[in-house]
Amino acid sequence: MAPTPVPPATPPDLDPTAIDLTDLDAFASGFPHATFAWLRARHSVWWHPPTPRTPGGEGFWVVSSYDACHRAAADASTFSSEGGGGRDGGGTLIEDLPAGFAAGVLLNMMDDPRHQQIRKLLTPALAPRVLAGLEAELRERARRIVADAVGRGEVDFLVDVAAELPLQAIARLLGVPQEDRHKLFGWANATLDYDDHELGEVGAKQQEASAEMFAYGAWLIERRRSDPGDDLLSIVANAEVEGDATHPAGRLDDLEAQMFFNLLIAAGSETTRNSIAVGVLALTERPAVWAELADDRGLLPGATEEILRWASSTTYNRRTATVDAELGGVPVRAGDKVTLWWGSANYDAAAFPQPYTFDVRRSPNRHLAFGHGAHFCLGAGLARVEIRVVLDELLEAVAAIEPTGPVEWVRSNKHTGLRHMPVRLTPRVRP
Repeated sequence: MAPTPVPPATPPDLDPTAIDLTDLDAFASGFPHATFAWLRARHSVWWHPPTPRTPGGEGFWVVSSYDACHRAAADASTFSSEGGGGRDGGGTLIEDLPAGFAAGVLLNMMDDPRHQQIRKLLTPALAPRVLAGLEAELRERARRIVADAVGRGEVDFLVDVAAELPLQAIARLLGVPQEDRHKLFGWANATLDYDDHELGEVGAKQQEASAEMFAYGAWLIERRRSDPGDDLLSIVANAEVEGDATHPAGRLDDLEAQMFFNLLIAAGSETTRNSIAVGVLALTERPAVWAELADDRGLLPGATEEILRWASSTTYNRRTATVDAELGGVPVRAGDKVTLWWGSANYDAAAFPQPYTFDVRRSPNRHLAFGHGAHFCLGAGLARVEIRVVLDELLEAVAAIEPTGPVEWVRSNKHTGLRHMPVRLTPRVRP
């Protein structure tokens, strides 16, 4: 199993009828780079016909190039995160999600003006000056996490290091007691991993985790409404929002507040931990780069951006064409599903020279790991701080990270990440 991207010498000669991006086994060893190298070279906007595994038996567009992904993401009125074009459902997954429950209710599956109204409630709490004030606390947490792992010697890097700071941070920001943070970890894993089910299905573990998360969220939202604090959930649960054509002015309803809680658990704990883990996995194969970073911490900002590009932990997001349009020279009809594959765009040689080279000095590095346009990730600044401080503390305390067994990838076409990463940490001995 190749743990990190392996560049195809030339785009492979694939049979397009054999490509099935709804076959989750195609992602069980990480992102299928060879398939997407072929798509970028031959069909940067490609119609994916339905297969026996495709939810709803309906085909969809696959957008693989940087330019086409960037263009579609920038045009939210034509390519909607919510739905449109006469379609009943929508959302950002390949499978249609019901309007009024997920599509149009989850922040990342809303269109403006509602999306922007809610988003601007949260922007001040994640502003750069706020994150700068939070950094000292995050660094101290990272230091303790790394020290504990180094003291143990052999650890599961994903569970014991990469996941811990994002978990502690999102618990703090949501007002979740720290002793409950591993509940968040378990719920996020169960709801995002497809280890026991396929696309469009609900597995037993996912169903149980969703019910537990919903009950916990309802309890916490009620507490925040009766006794608000300065956390993000208190802001969302109590804020007054402007009305629009489909929503009355006033406080978010219970379902909207609950969906926000669910979203923040997933987005705040899952994507950053996978970026940290996959980035460090790349560094274990490049000890010279590890030593270079240890000697020159001025490279850390660039290394953080390269980790984000390299990991591309959110593999794709779907949009729905609201009108007939053109993308990458291909006509797209109103109502068509259009999937934007960030994990492919971030390896497009037209945007990133030598894309399969892990280059901590890469500049510019205009990756799309956080998306683009109206739905650019609200937590991008926080994720960057978390990645940087964890990496910095590791470099300070660890001379080498060596795998002690094979990594285990998440079986998902929506998130590229790891379940387990067994390693040995060699302490750095200072003179």
